[in-house]
Amino acid sequence: MKFDDYIYDLSSPGRTGVDLPEPDVPPTPIPEEFLREDLPLPELSLPQVTRHYLRLSQKNYAVDKGFYPLGSCTMKYNPKVNEWAVRLPGFANIHPLQHPHTVQGAMGLMYELQEMIGEIAGFDAVSLQPAAGAHGELTGVLIMRAAQLARGETQRHKVLVPDSAHGTNPASTSMAGFTAVEIPSDKDGNVHIEALKAALDDEVIGIMITNPNTLGLFESNIVEVCELVHEAGGLVYGDGANLNAIVGIVRPGDLGIDVMHFNLHKTFSTPHGGGGPGSGPVGVTAELAPFLPGPIVALNEAEDAYIWHYPEKSIGRIKSFYGNFGVMVRAYAYIKMHGAEGLRRVSETAVLNANYLQARLLQMGDYPVPYGHRFCKHETVAQGKIAGAEDVRTLDIAKRLIDYDFHPPTIYFPLIVHEALMIEPTETEDKETIDAFLDALDKIADEARENPDLLHEAPHHAPVRRLDEVRAARHPILIRLPSAKAASER
Repeated sequence: MKFDDYIYDLSSPGRTGVDLPEPDVPPTPIPEEFLREDLPLPELSLPQVTRHYLRLSQKNYAVDKGFYPLGSCTMKYNPKVNEWAVRLPGFANIHPLQHPHTVQGAMGLMYELQEMIGEIAGFDAVSLQPAAGAHGELTGVLIMRAAQLARGETQRHKVLVPDSAHGTNPASTSMAGFTAVEIPSDKDGNVHIEALKAALDDEVIGIMITNPNTLGLFESNIVEVCELVHEAGGLVYGDGANLNAIVGIVRPGDLGIDVMHFNLHKTFSTPHGGGGPGSGPVGVTAELAPFLPGPIVALNEAEDAYIWHYPEKSIGRIKSFYGNFGVMVRAYAYIKMHGAEGLRRVSETAVLNANYLQARLLQMGDYPVPYGHRFCKHETVAQGKIAGAEDVRTLDIAKRLIDYDFHPPTIYFPLIVHEALMIEPTETEDKETIDAFLDALDKIADEARENPDLLHEAPHHAPVRRLDEVRAARHPILIRLPSAKAASER
């Protein structure tokens, strides 16, 4: 039954889910331009509405229901105690325009979080202002350019982006008004050193490098990359999206990274399905600290109070308020609960799970692993190229996984791997879950050879069957809801 048919079949004129008291103040006229002649909303009781939305929610897949192996997204199960912490009245009910002396607890949390993030990643200063990972990327590039302009280097306009970097890096470069220059990978999945050397000149702002990269590999030449860029007068931006593989093990700032964003929502525990919420703080070296966006939280030791502070050469605000404060509370709680030893164990377990998954894929032999000669970090990249089933593609495999009650992994990314299947088990999944996922892939490989149409037509048991996403985006069919009169006549 179609949604609008179902919901309007339940509708009955005059039925309502709530009775509001008579207003005790004069009503305010609604401006004419806001009024509609017809608003065909169904008239339903409260239980009908509640049951309808509960049924819809149960059709959704969620990390609380099952394995969510999206590569490069870190969709892990997160501690529910963090949700309790973020709902504490002193955090949940504050307003961004409150005077600093009324929100000292919240500012104290932010100050400590800045200090902890800086220590974890090896940076001298941190701003929590960016609202998401890509926002942090944009901020980092603007900081790099501001520092070079302060040195009088106005000719720099190019940003080097490895082909194994996060997909938003070139977009952030373009949004900042600069030119992205792609650097290829070598046979081992590292930045191609000779290609990097050839691209470096006095027009280069710097490089945006993701480490571990989107192949799930640690850049074994990272120190040399940083040295080469610095020798050319450029700066090194580190994309911290995959930081969850190295927290407590290596500090990016110690490797030569000058500025890096952190995905608090990925590494430090906020669930981020459905496009949000996120938070993308940036950490910088002492040299770049004066250019951080402000205001940031500082401690006035003379008055023993937290204050808002603008760095000396700040690039200014890149967000009106710290609107994703709840993400910071969750990250603070997560870091405090784990401590240094616990955070390292989280990374080690994530890497262990990914390498177990990669080893089994190699053992199965049905899904090629292009860089399987190396240990991976938090994720591994395989290919949906099954021998004996040449007309079956990665998309078919992903759709068939839905029939086995698994959310598909990331597909067709990174772009440098043909028919890519990017799988990240995270540290929160146990061996039994990973084995069950691999067993499903094993069965799908057999199905692909024996009955490829089974995959071409998958999923078979989902609430919504296979959609033509490209056609839907280019030629949307917009359905007008029935009028109230038509609905009442049903």
